[in-house]
Amino acid sequence: MRPYRDVAMNSKRGIARAALVLAATLGTAAVQADGLKPYQATYEGIWHGMVVAVSTLKLEQTGDTWTYTSRSEPRGIGRLASGIFPPLQVSTVRVTDAGVLPQAYKSSGGDADKSIDLSYDWQAHRVTGSYEGAKVDLPLTPKVQDDASIQLAIMVELLAGRTPSSFQMIDKNSVRDYNLSKDGETTLTTPLGPIATVIFKAQKAYSPRVTRFWCAPDRGYIPAKVEQTKGDDVQWTLRLQSLTRN
Repeated sequence: MRPYRDVAMNSKRGIARAALVLAATLGTAAVQADGLKPYQATYEGIWHGMVVAVSTLKLEQTGDTWTYTSRSEPRGIGRLASGIFPPLQVSTVRVTDAGVLPQAYKSSGGDADKSIDLSYDWQAHRVTGSYEGAKVDLPLTPKVQDDASIQLAIMVELLAGRTPSSFQMIDKNSVRDYNLSKDGETTLTTPLGPIATVIFKAQKAYSPRVTRFWCAPDRGYIPAKVEQTKGDDVQWTLRLQSLTRN
């Protein structure tokens, strides 16, 4: 799921990008013993009040890295609306004392000009590849993340008892700044029963769009709900349907 090109994503790409936040659990070495577990979850994607997708997210440990995969299937009008979400996204990251260091990210958008393929070289401190038709070649620091790894970076901070206030994210051939803040607490009614959540909101400077995450502390801060609004208008919503943690 990626809630950020505009953290604040446009509604058409919102479901796809937000789906990856749902795959994010994770921690520093100290946190891993308490909360880092492989899991699989499904989410219902709602776009302008209509169910348009079901996303299945899987997080697994792959040696000294973590890999998660998001597979999305259209439902209803989603079968007719091309480009709302990519059918497949795969991200690989390494969790270190410096935080989450992305290693690779790929997203198939159906069309070649909607696909993303990024590679991270931490020795040369460069991230290269392609992003929706644009060539990427940017300086790399621990603050730089992509649509998927930013989700993991935020979860690492939350599991460590900290709330990040800002971050940077790759957006085509540039890097943009975003703000994150706590926005309350509530208990959601879900197919899994009541889930206590802490709400966080993310927003790009001067953007009218706000993306909120209802994160469940007792489930490794996996979001039980993600929603983007533009003013009073709800653009899209992702709702947790099932969750299995190993």
